[in-house]
Amino acid sequence: MNTLQAGDNAPSFKLENQNGETVELSKLLGDNQVLVYFYPKALTPGCTVQAEQLRDHKAQLAQHNTVAVGISPDPVKKLKNFETKKELNFDLLSDEDHAIADAFGVWGLKKFMGKEYDGIHRISFLVGQDGKVKHVFNKFKTKEHHQVVIDYLAEQA
Repeated sequence: MNTLQAGDNAPSFKLENQNGETVELSKLLGDNQVLVYFYPKALTPGCTVQAEQLRDHKAQLAQHNTVAVGISPDPVKKLKNFETKKELNFDLLSDEDHAIADAFGVWGLKKFMGKEYDGIHRISFLVGQDGKVKHVFNKFKTKEHHQVVIDYLAEQA
């Protein structure tokens, strides 16, 4: 796994969101910087807490010209279910073939309960309007992810 670092160009992407609409990184970057956060699986406890916190703090992110998008290997239908059940207010993007996760360097070997398998590592990237990775968030607890991001944005202001 070769994870992108600050200063690297973020891979451009076009992925379907929970509503079946195509979302492009380049268009999101038109007016904002983008928090691209990768999560393993919709509607699991950790992923739900992380998404709910970003939902509840969307206005604070917006104060720093930042929008969040979540990317997982879940199909569009499951993302729609996640959005509806948890009343999420941002794009969830489907990366079923994990090509974008590979491009960002977050797809790789994981270990859980004695088993090894390939999957998404929970890592977030702040992508500046110039398309470069400004910061990598890879050390956080899911319930604190939003605060780690907001604290970083406040320090940069």
